Amino acid sequence: MMTTVRSTLSSLVRTRRRLARDTSGLALLEFAFSAPLVLMIGLYGIETANQALINLKVSQIALNLADNASRVGLISNANIEQLREIDLNDVLQAARNQGASIDLAARGRITMSSLEKDSGGTQRIHWQRCIGMKSGVNYDSSYGTTTVTSGTDTTSGNAGTLAPGGMGDPPDRVQAPTNGGVIFVEINYDYKPIVGQWLFGAARIHYIASFVVRDNRDFAQIYNPAPAAARATCDLYTT
Repeated sequence: MMTTVRSTLSSLVRTRRRLARDTSGLALLEFAFSAPLVLMIGLYGIETANQALINLKVSQIALNLADNASRVGLISNANIEQLREIDLNDVLQAARNQGASIDLAARGRITMSSLEKDSGGTQRIHWQRCIGMKSGVNYDSSYGTTTVTSGTDTTSGNAGTLAPGGMGDPPDRVQAPTNGGVIFVEINYDYKPIVGQWLFGAARIHYIASFVVRDNRDFAQIYNPAPAAARATCDLYTT
């Protein structure tokens, strides 16, 4: 009986020593402990990089749209630029095309405004054009709106909305030059995460951009000669 007990104890001791010297599963065990941490760091890096890329895209779209809208128009014989609805539709279509890869029109809202100042120093938002399906306080313009709808003549005889402080966030609000105008673009976009909202949560990307109108533009109205083009007024929510 004692011999059997001693043999059993000796076998257990040898097994314990053998297991203590055995490191064949160490790497696998370390990987099992570190894998969740490595995975989280990897997902965080991917999501951060994607968010930075989308921010850059939205910022560039805002800049390009403001720049394009400040240049377009038909130069008349009197060397005066007439801005037409078809010109605005063209620059908005360019923004659609730029944002197609991120579903900008479906997941966001673009508001393009003409901030103008007359010779008396009165500053106003004369007209606005919009595209995008998103609506509400986080997507519609937060810097002033006009009340013109798609069924009305949007600029002829329309005084616009007074904006004495300009547009933008204080203290760096944009001011229009006297007898001139500024194209002000605001984009609000509902960011879609790669790995889900549980990592960063919901995110709304917001960018503004502005360019001074460089040409001798006729600020009286937006022209719409026959065949008349559809107006992308801000009471419409379309892609």
